[in-house]
Amino acid sequence: MFKITKLEGGLQNVEGFYFDGVNSGFKKQGNDLGFIRADEPFAISAIFTSNKFQAAPIRHFKRAQERAGGELKTNFILVNSKNANSMTGEQGIADIDEIFSELGKKTALINPVMSSTGVIGYRLKKEKIIAAAQNFNLSARNSDALATAIMTTDTIKKELAYEISLENGEKFHIAAVCKGAGMINPTLATMLCFVLTDAKIPRADMDELLKKAAEQSFNTISVDGDTSTNDTIMLCSSAKCAYEKDAFASALNALTRELALMLVKDGEGATKLVRFRVSGAANAEDARRAAKALSNSPLVKTAIFGEDPNWGRIASTIGACGIECDEEKLRIKYDDVLLYDAQNRELDAAREAAAHAVMQQKSFTIWCDLGLGEGDFSAYGCDLSYDYVKINADYRS
Repeated sequence: MFKITKLEGGLQNVEGFYFDGVNSGFKKQGNDLGFIRADEPFAISAIFTSNKFQAAPIRHFKRAQERAGGELKTNFILVNSKNANSMTGEQGIADIDEIFSELGKKTALINPVMSSTGVIGYRLKKEKIIAAAQNFNLSARNSDALATAIMTTDTIKKELAYEISLENGEKFHIAAVCKGAGMINPTLATMLCFVLTDAKIPRADMDELLKKAAEQSFNTISVDGDTSTNDTIMLCSSAKCAYEKDAFASALNALTRELALMLVKDGEGATKLVRFRVSGAANAEDARRAAKALSNSPLVKTAIFGEDPNWGRIASTIGACGIECDEEKLRIKYDDVLLYDAQNRELDAAREAAAHAVMQQKSFTIWCDLGLGEGDFSAYGCDLSYDYVKINADYRS
C-alpha cells in the first residue's frame, strides 16, 4: 500500500536538484532562461516530438545520449523560451555547444543538455544567453522562476508536486514544471515538461514508466492539432530516496495527467475543456483514432465555442477518420443528453435545448458509442475561439 499526497509548490519538494530562472532579453519582461542542475550527474529519460523536423536541442540531446551508450547522465539542463532553435541546421547544434563551453567556465558541466521553445527558424542569440547565465544563482531552488521562464503564450504557470508514502514509512517525491498552450497535439510525445524525482528508480523503469504515462496523458490531448518541432518530456532522478515501482507509476500517471489537462484548459483562447470519449469501437486503435480526430477537428471545436449542438460534425468526423463504423449502431451523447441514435436522428426542441445547456458549461463530455466492440479511448481538447486566431496571427511580435 502507498499514499499519494499533493504538495504546495513545485520542484522544491524534490531533494537533490537546483533550479532558477532569469531574464536574458528574449522577453520584454519576466524570465526567459532557466536551468536544472545537481551536484552529481543524474539519470535522465526523455521522450521527444514525432515531428520529422526535430529542433537542434533534441538533436544535440540524442547525440549526447548516443555518446553515453544510450543511458545519458547529466548535471545540467539549460532551458530557454521565445526561440525554438529549430530548422537552424548544424549551426544550431554548434551554438548550443558554444554556449555550454562558456557556461563551463562558471560551473563544471557534465554532458549538459538544452531544451528550447518559441519561434522556429532563428539561431539563438548566444551572447544574450551567455551573459544572462552569469546571473544564475546555482544554489537556488526557485521552481516559480523556472516555471515562468519556459512560458510563451501560456497564461498560467504549470507546476505540480506529490509526496508518496510507502507502507514501510519511507517516502519519495515527484514534481514537474510544464509549458504549453498552443501548437499542442503531442505524439511523443509547443510543450515542454520537466519531471524531477528523488526516488531511486532504475533507468529501465524510467524509460518504461515515462512512455506509459505519456500515452495516458499528453498523448490524449489536443489544442489545435499541430505537433511542435520541440515537444519534450524529461524525467530526471537524483536517487536520494526510496522507490517502489507501482507507487511511482501511479504518482507519475497522476502527475502527467493533471499537467496535460492544465495544458488544454490553458489552450490559446480556450473557454471550454471537453472530453471526447469513444466506446464500443471494433478495437482499441479505432477508438483512439476516432477520439483524437474529434479533439483535432476545427469544425467540432468551433461548434463547441459557439455552443451549437450540431451532432452532424461529430458523426462526419468519425466517418472520415478511416475506422469501422455504422450509422445504425452509433449513439452520441453530450454528458447524459442523447443527441443521436438510429431512432432519434433529428434533434427536437427539448433535446437541443438540453444539449445547448450542457455546452454552456466550462467542462463536459462528448460520448460516442459505436456499438461494434470493446474499444474505448478518451481524448481531451478545447474549443477554437476568435482569440486563438488573434494570438497566432500576431505570434512573432
